[in-house]
Amino acid sequence: MDLPLAGITLVEMGHSVAAPFAGQIFGDLGARVVKVENPAGGDDARSWGPPFWHGASATFQSLNRNKLSVALDLKDPVECERLRAFIVDEADVVIQNMRPGLVKRLGLDDTLRQLNPRLVYCNLGAYGAGSPMADKPGYDPLMQAFGGIMSVTGEAGRAPVRVGPSIVDMGAGLWTVIGVMAALERRHRTGEGCTVDTSLLETALSWMTVPVALALASGKDPQRTGSEAAMIVPYKAYLAADCYLIIAAGNDALFRRLCGVLDRPDWATDPRFATNAARVEHREVLNALIDAIVLTRSADEWVTRLDAAGVPATVLQSVSEVLAHPQTRALDMVRPLPDGSMSLMSLPLRFDGERLPFRSTPPALGADNGTFFELTQPEPS
Repeated sequence: MDLPLAGITLVEMGHSVAAPFAGQIFGDLGARVVKVENPAGGDDARSWGPPFWHGASATFQSLNRNKLSVALDLKDPVECERLRAFIVDEADVVIQNMRPGLVKRLGLDDTLRQLNPRLVYCNLGAYGAGSPMADKPGYDPLMQAFGGIMSVTGEAGRAPVRVGPSIVDMGAGLWTVIGVMAALERRHRTGEGCTVDTSLLETALSWMTVPVALALASGKDPQRTGSEAAMIVPYKAYLAADCYLIIAAGNDALFRRLCGVLDRPDWATDPRFATNAARVEHREVLNALIDAIVLTRSADEWVTRLDAAGVPATVLQSVSEVLAHPQTRALDMVRPLPDGSMSLMSLPLRFDGERLPFRSTPPALGADNGTFFELTQPEPS
């Protein structure tokens, strides 16, 4: 496959999840990604286990394929200068999520654009550039809390919960990719790079687009509603005879079909339930009625009936069930690395019907130092 970003060189000064996820996307798309790590242990995520998998945590392995690892002591002026020269001479893109202020102290910040005007430099911070809290470090759960996500996640009357996947970290990685790709397109037209800024908190706030609109429109804080959507009913997990299923009757026509499947056509004309606004108002009454009926059959039976009627529904699956399901297998997103050592989730993209290839395994710490030092060997005087 002719990879879309072949010929692009990206330096990732990143750790944990957000910047590595962004770097991996660029690597999957064909860029040469040089991951810069601290020789004393490398990326923090290397030790985030158990489980460990072929020499590093499963978390690290899932976020760092298709990269080169260069272990540099950036407190060493010689090694820091090697990196600075590489960025000036070779790099198209830098992404960094290092401790606030560190890249500036090291001379590795976006002032390098003065020496490499085509450089696209992306700062992936915690609380956002130029803000009162810009110097504070941050992690995904802090942002889910501070950004309001935890306030609308979980069940009413119970302790707040974090969304399981690191949606703020990975979302920030996605915004990094979007911002850098837009800057590269502008560079293609103008010849000039630029500085791109994004952050974990800005990402958390962007996830709150709909809840914020609900709050502004109503003057009330949205509440935790479990598996439900605050503004649509019925739209939640219901317990069947054997396990949970999700029913999502997202409009009045779908609700009328659901009434037929549940053998309660009278609900469709009941003033309490005839419109979505009425159903939201009478949420607890309607959900209790649906609960009692759904409990009488298995989840698979209900899904079969709902599918036949065109009502969106699915069984709630565990990760193991997801991996074993024929639908997941047909999509071919969980794929083996070239050496067969691990299988990892690929990007949700296909180009001309093909998945992007895994070209290399996640690197051992400093695996590519030799190549890097050859590339950055000072010219003899």
